[in-house]
Amino acid sequence: MVAKIKYGKSIRGILIYNETKVEQKEASIIMASGFAVDIDKLNLDQKIQRFKNLTDLNPTVKTNSMHISLNFDAADKLDLHKVQQIAQVYMEQIGFGEQPYIAYQHLDAAHPHIHIATTLMQKDGKRMYTHNMGRLVSEPARKAIELEFDLIKAEGRKLGNQLTIKPAKYGQKPTKQTINSIVVSVRRHYAFTSLAEFNAILGQFNIRADRGKEETTMFEKKGLLYSILDEKRNPIGVPIKASSFYDQPTLKNLEKDFQAGMVKRKPFKENLKKRIDWVMQKYNSFTRSTLVNELAKQQIALVFRQNEKGMIYGLTFVDHKLKTVFNGSDIGKDFSARAITEKFAARDHIRTYLKPNQATHFLGNPLEPLLEKADYDAPTIIGKKKKKKKSNQQNL
Repeated sequence: MVAKIKYGKSIRGILIYNETKVEQKEASIIMASGFAVDIDKLNLDQKIQRFKNLTDLNPTVKTNSMHISLNFDAADKLDLHKVQQIAQVYMEQIGFGEQPYIAYQHLDAAHPHIHIATTLMQKDGKRMYTHNMGRLVSEPARKAIELEFDLIKAEGRKLGNQLTIKPAKYGQKPTKQTINSIVVSVRRHYAFTSLAEFNAILGQFNIRADRGKEETTMFEKKGLLYSILDEKRNPIGVPIKASSFYDQPTLKNLEKDFQAGMVKRKPFKENLKKRIDWVMQKYNSFTRSTLVNELAKQQIALVFRQNEKGMIYGLTFVDHKLKTVFNGSDIGKDFSARAITEKFAARDHIRTYLKPNQATHFLGNPLEPLLEKADYDAPTIIGKKKKKKKSNQQNL
């Protein structure tokens, strides 16, 4: 199980997000605590008011809300009663058992998960202590719950085994739901440092983030639209504004991801370089498709950056194993577009390490090279050399 905690300045926004999911049949309320009546009998305004009664006790506290998500492995055996128990135990163990909260079960991702909306304000007007809550309180609670409810442990598992992002297919699910699920997963798990790199990853799952043309108002105001791509890599359907998603994957927020990505991806550069180099060293030259397929076996996707005339001006390597992305030139000059495309050929030429004439000898008589050598080499005498006798003749 993985627990994520976010703090907010408005419980209204958190509730609207979850209640909208309920209206769209992408979520359902599974339990509530701290309400005088059944939660099903309350409308949105009444739910908000329950929390507002507490936040109004101390208006000087700006960050007064908390949004929790508990994420489970797809292989976990869960039923409604078990999920309700987990939500209750988690809230008690992090010290929020007496706080009002609502738990929602979401159906908008490949893995089971629930969201919990609550407030940080207590009935005495004091704010709940949350400093280092993730490390000091939430982590021990998570581990205890994994043992108590026999859940698959998050710690020690490889990220590649946990993450399964399915490529978008237009029309299968609501467009916004599909885009949101993929964008959230990519931002959470991959390290990238630019919009182009972000799009290189999104493109693997048939999604694109578009700023529009440079002369447009949208570009100048740093607007961003998300679209699903069809089989020909063209946008299909109505694009959706970044600001309309709950997690706000706007360019302004992505720029924070770019800065974090600079640090996160550093340890993985050398490993990616070795795996690419291992593929390239197998060939003197190769076809474009061979390179793409060989890299795919290493869980590396090769993205070609081309201009309108089809000329390749850059390469981007998306590492699905280590969840990083690098431009070829950032890895080294031998991995730039120019260096690699110079090795492109009409057919593959596998590198060999034996000379042809050497290989031919061993297909015939293995002793032949030795016999030939015996015809031309002078014999070698092993033993002591005899000393020459001194001449008795003297010079007169």
